[in-house]
Amino acid sequence: MIARAITFSCDGDVLLGVVHPAPSPTSGLGILMVVGGGPQYRVGGHRQSVLWSRALASRGYPVMRFDYRGMGDSHGAFRGFDDIDSDIRCAIDAFIAEEPSVREVLLWGECDAAAAILFYAFRDPRVRRLILLNPWARTEEGQARTLLRHYYFHRVLQRSFWSKVLRLEFSPWKALAGAASLARRSSPKSTNGQAGAREDNVALPSQEQLGLPERLLAGYQRFTGPILLIMSGRDMIAREFDDMLRGSAAWRRALASHSPTRHDIADADHTFSSAAQRDHVISVVFPWLASSAGS
Repeated sequence: MIARAITFSCDGDVLLGVVHPAPSPTSGLGILMVVGGGPQYRVGGHRQSVLWSRALASRGYPVMRFDYRGMGDSHGAFRGFDDIDSDIRCAIDAFIAEEPSVREVLLWGECDAAAAILFYAFRDPRVRRLILLNPWARTEEGQARTLLRHYYFHRVLQRSFWSKVLRLEFSPWKALAGAASLARRSSPKSTNGQAGAREDNVALPSQEQLGLPERLLAGYQRFTGPILLIMSGRDMIAREFDDMLRGSAAWRRALASHSPTRHDIADADHTFSSAAQRDHVISVVFPWLASSAGS
């Protein structure tokens, strides 16, 4: 079936979305794509959102992708990924109004959109499942540690690295010292914040009181539905997210009690930029959708 453009309102601003109807919707599940990866619009990097939406709709899952305020063809001021709860809520309202077969919603997002989804999902009972690709968990300390562990360690083993050093085009000692200094300035909040100290019978603080790692954790702890986590092997943002998980006892406890289904694509970059990487993602998604139905 042919995709159709729609407009809908969000707090007085007009937003644009594109709905991909399913020729024969079967499960009652609709998929809302939240676009991420920095300032981006509904097409997605390398047109991935379009191509994934077409593939999903052809298999019976209606899909909607949209521009949140200040992006693409939507009106309003740009707010950033950490302030689009209203945009997602209004998009879900419009999606269900356009596709009456949709009884529950899956939120799909990459990078900072995955973070935005964790901030929102637990607030809306219509959201029953999540697909998160290379979630964004950037902090200065986390970035520095990830560079030291996953970039410089491998880079010093490469001939091209030492060729640059010998030509005085790069100072490894200055770069390493700077990264190490930044990593040492670790904020206690990033590893032992309020969410980490939480007991099960104590209410979580509001997300506005938390740093990014703790805010992600608070959203994860509150969402009880199935989650598919897809991670790229050639992506520093994915490595930073993994380092955050390993470095936090609170995250390890949360994962032990509510573990996502995880799939790693070793040769994938951050945006799954090739046709092979894109197809690999969708080949993982379809069986998971079937297995997670009714969970």
